[in-house]
Amino acid sequence: MSRVVSGAGRREAARLWLGLGSNMGDRLGNLRRAVFALEVHPELEVLRGSRVYETDYVGPGSQQMYLNACLEVATCLEPLVLLAVLKGIEERLGRMPGGHMLPRPIDLDILLWQGRISQDARLTIPHPRARQRRFVLEPLAELAPQEIFPDSGETIRQACAKIRRKSGATVRLLAPDDGVEVRLLPGGCGSGEPTREEWRAALAVHSR
Repeated sequence: MSRVVSGAGRREAARLWLGLGSNMGDRLGNLRRAVFALEVHPELEVLRGSRVYETDYVGPGSQQMYLNACLEVATCLEPLVLLAVLKGIEERLGRMPGGHMLPRPIDLDILLWQGRISQDARLTIPHPRARQRRFVLEPLAELAPQEIFPDSGETIRQACAKIRRKSGATVRLLAPDDGVEVRLLPGGCGSGEPTREEWRAALAVHSR
C-alpha cells in the first residue's frame, strides 16, 4: 500500500472490495474509465483487479448483457465518504440518479469491507445481495477466496461454490477473438501490456 498511508489523526488504511458493472455504450471502456478514476484519487489505492465477466441481466424485464468485475482497494476513507466518491464517479461517467434496476453505463458497489458490518440506511456492508449473485462472487473469489462475509461466517469461496450449484444467469469470462482473457489492470513483465508503474505514470499525465 504505497500511496494510502495512515498518519497522525488518521485511521489505518482498510482493505475492501468493489463491484463494477456496465451494460450501456462502450461497456469495457466504461469499466476502465471507472478504474482510472479510482486509481488517480489521492485517498484510494487500487491493489488488484479481477478478470472481466460477461453476464446475463438479473432482474425484471430484459436488458443487454453486463460486463462485471471486482477490485481490491485500500483507503483511509470512511465508508459513507467512499460511497460519495463512487456516486460522483458514476455521475461523471453518465449514470443518471435514481436509475436503480435500469440500464446504466457504470455501477460501482461496495461489496465487502474487511471485518466490517454496517446497517446504515444509506449503506449496507456487506452488500445485501452479494452472496446471491454469481456475477459478484466469481470475480470476488479470484481476489479474496478466503475472506469471510462477517454477517454469515462464510468464506467467499464457500459462497461461490454454493451458488455455482444453482441454476441461474449465465456468467462467462470475457475473451476477445484472440482468446486472451480481459483484465482491468495492466499485466506484468512479458504480458505485452504496460506495467503498473507505466500505467500509473500515464494516468498522472492524463489527470493533470
